Amino acid sequence: MQNRTLSTLIFICLMAFLVACGGAAAPVAQEAVEGVVEVTEAEYEDEEASDASDNYSVTSVAKVEQQSADDYADAVEEEAMQEEVAEAAEYEVEEAMQEEVVEAAEYEVEEALEEAAEIALAPAVAEAAADAYHPQPTPRPRATTVPSAPDSFFEDYGVNPMIDAEDDNLSTFAIDVDTGAYSIMRQYLDNGAFPPTDSVRPEEYINYFDQGYEVPTEGAFAIHLDAAPSPYAESDRYQLVRVGIQGYEVPDSERPDALLIFVIDVSGSMAGYERLGLVKDSLIELVAELNRTDRVGIVVYGSRARVVLEPTYVRERSNIIRAINGLQTEGATNAEEGLRIAYRMADAYYDRDQINRLILASDGVANVGATTAEEILEYAERGISLSSFGFGMGNYNDVFMEQLANQGDGTYAYVDTIEEARRLFIDDLTGTLLTIAKDAKVQVEFDPETVRSYRLIGYENRDVADEDFRNDSVDAGEIGAGHSVTALYEVKFFDEDETGDDVLTVRLRYENPETGDVEEISETLSRQDVHRTFGDAPATFQLTALVAEYAEILRDSYWARDNDLGVLAIDARRIERLLDDNVEGLEFLEIVDNAAYYAGY
Repeated sequence: MQNRTLSTLIFICLMAFLVACGGAAAPVAQEAVEGVVEVTEAEYEDEEASDASDNYSVTSVAKVEQQSADDYADAVEEEAMQEEVAEAAEYEVEEAMQEEVVEAAEYEVEEALEEAAEIALAPAVAEAAADAYHPQPTPRPRATTVPSAPDSFFEDYGVNPMIDAEDDNLSTFAIDVDTGAYSIMRQYLDNGAFPPTDSVRPEEYINYFDQGYEVPTEGAFAIHLDAAPSPYAESDRYQLVRVGIQGYEVPDSERPDALLIFVIDVSGSMAGYERLGLVKDSLIELVAELNRTDRVGIVVYGSRARVVLEPTYVRERSNIIRAINGLQTEGATNAEEGLRIAYRMADAYYDRDQINRLILASDGVANVGATTAEEILEYAERGISLSSFGFGMGNYNDVFMEQLANQGDGTYAYVDTIEEARRLFIDDLTGTLLTIAKDAKVQVEFDPETVRSYRLIGYENRDVADEDFRNDSVDAGEIGAGHSVTALYEVKFFDEDETGDDVLTVRLRYENPETGDVEEISETLSRQDVHRTFGDAPATFQLTALVAEYAEILRDSYWARDNDLGVLAIDARRIERLLDDNVEGLEFLEIVDNAAYYAGY
């Protein structure tokens, strides 16, 4: 192709020269040149067409090759997707088969349990079979120990130490039957949280429960003493000693008439059913149980205090209930003025032959006027007692409510439910209203030849100086009709061959409110009275030990550092078999179980 082009160029150049020279050859040369040019142009066009055809062929081949590559990639991707789908389907089938196997296994276990029950297997075998299949309950959220809310007040009274009996063999304290701390704990747990450690007073947990002590046949009180090895101590040389005080009972038909002044907090902080709403329902329950010859007066306080109802005989019960139902929240919290007016009303209607008592219902948040117990209770005169009942949580002053009752010669309780109100105002009405001992104190004298050391569990804020045990001007505690008071000691003995027979002597001193006379009784515990094992002790003793340790754990006591709620939950299941129809005890065991779940056990 290139040689032909070169020859053509030479020929054209020669013809062009002849044309330039002129002559006869010039026209012929001119035609020849034009002919060659036409032929050359035609050949060039043919060559270009051929090149274009070649380029098109190359491009077509490239496109075909690219299409084949794309098709192959699509095929690979589709194959991979099919493999993934197949694997997922296989996994689902395998998982379904596993679930069917588990369900079949559970069904077989359930059938086996039913068959075991039907053929009445021996108790030990049946219990083992039941333990083998114990389905877990739905996990509960963990609770946390929460600090007090900004408007909630609790006080840390510390934890009693272990005392060497050789250095100080006397333990003296005031007794009462307050139970507010226990109900507060229950309220916190119901809300999914552990109570603040400062709110825990072990003695109020212990005294929430009926110990089943025998009622005295002679005198106002009987002292009950027993002991057993401590299940929660660091060694088997520690014993738990239970000191029980049981008061005489007064039939409801023999209860004196009562003058009750309801002092009700209607400040803005009492809004809501769990506060003023529950107060109304609780007081209506109380009014329904009173005798027709009892009288009720009502004083309320918000920013200012006022009389809602002058003392009215309960035979006009509908008027009293109407006044209670009409209460509404208002203003700030002038507790001082409310108590002053209530005391004046009680003083005006005072009768020494009747029960004269103020019933305070509040959240304890006093923000107007004097708010300390000492200042407010300057108005408590002539034997008019004060019992305080706490309501509400979130902004609550436990210190204020407890100290009011302590210094007002009354009792303190916290009402978290209408069932608790019924326990206080229906089941235990006479005990709540009628005091059978004033300024009651206990002194325990340990034999230093038998007892190496001892520790009183709780009662930190009820301590009385040993030398003031027989000082009758010192304020102490009050006990209601039929009530019992329990104190628990952890005691470390010397080796048995080094000791004497007596372990301790308990003395109870109190004022008889009817006669004004001061009386004192005593009882001694000997080593022979100590149960050989913890399991030999009565069910109520074992329950009391569990309650005390539970309280110690909740308040982060040093003496409970080696125990946890998981251990107590196991003990609770064992003790449950011993309690029969003890409703409050069984409820507590459920509380322990819930607390253990909340703590992650």
